[in-house]
Amino acid sequence: MGDRPYVIDRMISAKTIAARVEELAREITDAFSHTDKLVVVGLLRGSFVFIADLVRELEMPVEVDFIEASSYGNSTESSREVRILKDLRGEIGGRDVLLVEDIVDTGYTLAHVTGLLKSRGPERLETIALLDKPSRREIDVRATWTGFEIPDEFVVGYGIDYAERNRNHPHIGKVRFLEPGAFDRPKAAEPRTHPQ
Repeated sequence: MGDRPYVIDRMISAKTIAARVEELAREITDAFSHTDKLVVVGLLRGSFVFIADLVRELEMPVEVDFIEASSYGNSTESSREVRILKDLRGEIGGRDVLLVEDIVDTGYTLAHVTGLLKSRGPERLETIALLDKPSRREIDVRATWTGFEIPDEFVVGYGIDYAERNRNHPHIGKVRFLEPGAFDRPKAAEPRTHPQ
């Protein structure tokens, strides 16, 4: 990560996110109403807050598992090379699966991971993404459910990071880089959150 100073402009409030998660959970509960148990797979690490809130709203038996993939590293741009860093612990063959993603950007990660999961023979595989940036898409892929469609901005908060920072913000914010020297502070200080 560079030492470029930045601020975070709030885009989507915590209250708006919570309301949308409730709506999505109702739709998913209806869609999987006949399943014995839904396997909810979180795509780490950006989805961990979203998946925690989502599963608590689902009115059905659920099993939670995780898979970790990376295409960003510490950059603000996707490398388009998807690496699996952590695989599932359980088997999904013949089971109903919901893959939970934080953000769909170029589409490479979602396409790669859904392809991997489909190869394991689930009964049904659906996907949900908290955020979608359709203007950045390079692969024709779309999540079954989407929380919010956003413009081409680099965002953080609600589990989404910039070089392992800002995951703990309860809202979604846009990273806005400043000119060097814009803030007179030590380099190690946390970035300021821009007022709404």
